[in-house]
Amino acid sequence: MITIYKTTDHGLEVVPELCKGCWISAVDPLLNEIAWLKELSLPEEFILYPLDVDERARIEREDGNILIVVRLPSAEAPTADVPFTTHAVGIVLAGQYILTISKRDNEILQELARGRVKDLSTVKRNRFILRFLLNTASKYLSYLREINRAVDHLEDQLQMSLRNRELLGLLKYQKSLVYFTTALKSNELMMERLQRSQHFAAYPDDTDLLEDVLTENQQAIEMTNIASNILSSMMDAFASIISNNMNTVMKFLASMTIVLTLPVLVASLFGMNVPLPFQNWPFAFGVILLVSMGLAAFVARFFLKRDWM
Repeated sequence: MITIYKTTDHGLEVVPELCKGCWISAVDPLLNEIAWLKELSLPEEFILYPLDVDERARIEREDGNILIVVRLPSAEAPTADVPFTTHAVGIVLAGQYILTISKRDNEILQELARGRVKDLSTVKRNRFILRFLLNTASKYLSYLREINRAVDHLEDQLQMSLRNRELLGLLKYQKSLVYFTTALKSNELMMERLQRSQHFAAYPDDTDLLEDVLTENQQAIEMTNIASNILSSMMDAFASIISNNMNTVMKFLASMTIVLTLPVLVASLFGMNVPLPFQNWPFAFGVILLVSMGLAAFVARFFLKRDWM
């Protein structure tokens, strides 16, 4: 789907056709829409590269056009194998307009289209790119906080767990952190190349904003590394905890089996069809029952003192 936006006095609005200073948003374009984009005198690679969700972040220049590929974070369904992942989005500076193209829709693109990004202007193309990159880094931090909350919840459940379900849940978030780490480092290299190119050096405000983008991205990288290290150590520790919890249950069941076996043993002996002591005594059943229960209680107390139960 292709939508054309432009900043006016009333904010960001949808316009029916191309105009100077507009933003073309192409999300999972159809074949006829791709053909229409090719008619804009853009290099074909600038249109096709971002449609690969696994494309790495980088910058390319050709015939005065600039392609910036960014890795964006994405929240998947809670039941997905990877709750948070990343995919590529291309930003093309061409002529008098700016184009974003991606295979998948994204929350960041939706926020831009709804005008929720502060000081967003389609006319100021460099500022548009910097706001886009800053919003991307902030979204990584937001998703990292969600991951930390989910991990804390699983940690509380794992302390008494005997199953692998919670441990597999931690593994899912560890996969997400691997995707985030790779994407953030790739974005960092791309942003550093932008900084070295002096593309945003014309205006001091843009230079300061690029510094903010690099700082925010570096913070996201550090938070991801910390969360990944903690999660790796936590998974090793909780694997041992699950094993210890299982051993505790098995120890209790084994002890209870021994305790309950003693009354059964006494009952078995006095259930023989042979002459036995007290067989003609009217209180024999009660005495034998008390003796067997007392023996079981003695053994149970002995096991409790040894912490075997």
